[in-house]
Amino acid sequence: MSRYVIRQVLWMIPVLFFISVITFALAHAVPGGPFDREHTLPPEIIANLERHYGLDKPVWRQYADYIGGIITRFDFGPVYSSRSRRVNDIFADHLPVSAQLGVVALLIAVGIGVPLGIVSALKQNTMWDYVGIGVAIFGVSVPNIVLGPLLILVFALGLGWLPVAGWGTPAQMIMPALALGSAYAARIARLTRASMLQVIREDYIRTARAKGLTERGVMIRHALKNAFIPVATVLGPMFAALVTGTFVVEQIFAVPGMGRYFVTSVTQRDYPVVMGTILLYAFFLVLANLVVDITYAFLDPRIRFQ
Repeated sequence: MSRYVIRQVLWMIPVLFFISVITFALAHAVPGGPFDREHTLPPEIIANLERHYGLDKPVWRQYADYIGGIITRFDFGPVYSSRSRRVNDIFADHLPVSAQLGVVALLIAVGIGVPLGIVSALKQNTMWDYVGIGVAIFGVSVPNIVLGPLLILVFALGLGWLPVAGWGTPAQMIMPALALGSAYAARIARLTRASMLQVIREDYIRTARAKGLTERGVMIRHALKNAFIPVATVLGPMFAALVTGTFVVEQIFAVPGMGRYFVTSVTQRDYPVVMGTILLYAFFLVLANLVVDITYAFLDPRIRFQ
């Protein structure tokens, strides 16, 4: 196991390097520049800004300087739209907020989706199954941009139970986490139901029942562990997407997270912010997939890593 983990960690280096090369090339291929504004700046000022940030150098030299700053100083570069901030400041100020929101949303998604999928599978073609399928369809069909305002309308403006927006208290976390986790809960519920329906028909489940094990023991010790493998597979990308910020939910509830930087950095051609946010997401994605791979060995003893 340890050799496998070390090998996978070492593989993260070329993967992140390849992603950085592609992202850097695509960012610089987008028409326009970081200092193009609605009111055009004089050419002399643009030339001075490009010289200050090293944008007058060849693209390969800009990439080498950028990667060198990350390796030697762990510096992800300046923010072109704000000369007083750097990308590291954005990570320090906004990543913890997105991480808190993402973790809570993921807990809600797993806490709702897994039990809902299990009940639907065990009570197939009953009222409980139809309710579970209906909730899953609702979660998948209603986007965050619709569900967020509905939650505000009902629980904040109508009932007055929760604050409309903002961040800093547990009450302000509830509605954004629900809006963010509902769609993922629906996906997990559907996947859990399909996986459980397949597992409970396997021969080893019938054998476990024939040995006299209780139905609860069969479901928990045998069926659920194997049925959870496909769910664990999708939890890795979900975790990476949630903890690095989501634009729509954070905008609706005025959450000061990372989400808006994923969008505004592209429209503003802010190359260091684009690179930093993409590399951050890629790092969490690769790390989450590694954790999922390790989890397989605990869920299924037949899986061995060489």
